[in-house]
Amino acid sequence: MSFFKGNVDLPDPDNNILPEQENAVLDKLARKTVEKGMAVPAILFLESVKPLNFIGSQVMVFFEPVVQTIFNFKDYDTFRSALEKRESIEILLLKIEKHDAVALSRQKRIKKFLKKEKKNWKWYQRYLGVFTPKLKIPDDVLNPPESDDPSGQVKPPSQV
Repeated sequence: MSFFKGNVDLPDPDNNILPEQENAVLDKLARKTVEKGMAVPAILFLESVKPLNFIGSQVMVFFEPVVQTIFNFKDYDTFRSALEKRESIEILLLKIEKHDAVALSRQKRIKKFLKKEKKNWKWYQRYLGVFTPKLKIPDDVLNPPESDDPSGQVKPPSQV
């Protein structure tokens, strides 16, 4: 017997539990959070306020007239309606973690490329940082041809 009421499994972020617009808004929010480098604080905050997601959506309803007069957010109402569903916070957390893992693997590839390139530099370029050559990071380092899977496994190409 369980003390939990309801399903204790994690929701699949790619599954269509939420409508398409709400899913797109959560994905956009997750991408912006990772781009700004705020993944860890966002995860900590969302984990701490997870039980209060419905109250948060009602607070957003209360402040909607003020926010809509100052800013014209078209995604505000969609995000508020997504917060009314209990699984939306967990889906947002999973999306942030997924985008953060992709960004971390990309940073590791760039760092590895730069380390390899710096071995060809002269000593004064490497240690003093003067007369450093302009580097262009190739597209295969930024966006590899294989999948950007954080586990490092290459998925076979789909047969068309």
